[in-house]
Amino acid sequence: QVRLVESGGGLVEAGGSLTLSCVVSGRALSGLAMGWFRQPPGKGRELVAAISWLGERTHYDESVKGRFTISRDNDNNTVWLQMKSLEFEDTAVYYCAGNVRSQWNDAQMFGLWGQGTQVTVSS
Repeated sequence: QVRLVESGGGLVEAGGSLTLSCVVSGRALSGLAMGWFRQPPGKGRELVAAISWLGERTHYDESVKGRFTISRDNDNNTVWLQMKSLEFEDTAVYYCAGNVRSQWNDAQMFGLWGQGTQVTVSS
């Protein structure tokens, strides 16, 4: 059974930093393109960042580019999302996601999901 477990969410002041972690079990991480999605209150889920199987390619939504960094360590089955210069609009539930398809940065191809972790940015 493949499981994804996020951690690291919390309350942070605007302008601050936070790092989210995702631990994957049940299969080798190298077989999954990985991504982070977020769902703000009252809105749909959106792809924030994606990373290819070995980490050689990354994709970021324009709203977070330059502020967020996605990374992975396949040996330890862990994916991170480093967030800095956080804004009120970054407030959302953040989800770790896995993708078994070849289109590594296509949001609709992600089908494995963690439970989510809340990030709240105070203004």
